[in-house]
Amino acid sequence: MRRAPRRRPERLAALLRETLAEALATHVKDPRVGFVTLTGVTVSLDGSHAAIRVSVMGTEDQKAGALAGLESARGFLRTHLAGALSLRTVPELHFQLDRGLEHAQRINQLLAQLKRSDASS
Repeated sequence: MRRAPRRRPERLAALLRETLAEALATHVKDPRVGFVTLTGVTVSLDGSHAAIRVSVMGTEDQKAGALAGLESARGFLRTHLAGALSLRTVPELHFQLDRGLEHAQRINQLLAQLKRSDASS
């Protein structure tokens, strides 16, 4: 039995990210999903699970609503992936909130404050 190449999960992740981004932009009509940005996709070695990291700008309620919208669209998105890609098995999708952009913005704010306080000293 042949082993899957090591790069296959990476290639599959890139393909899933591209296809999901297109589907979210054009096919998903849920208004809660309007400001969602895909920041990354990680696929398990066997290709059966995909962790989809998303960034949502807004309040905590808007972020929770966006995740709920993605969860409700999960079946539709898997069906869309099955039709758009020729995969033996479409991975189970798991959506996760990515707070990396928020952390980067907070760090930039703190650095700007330090710079202003140094300049005024």
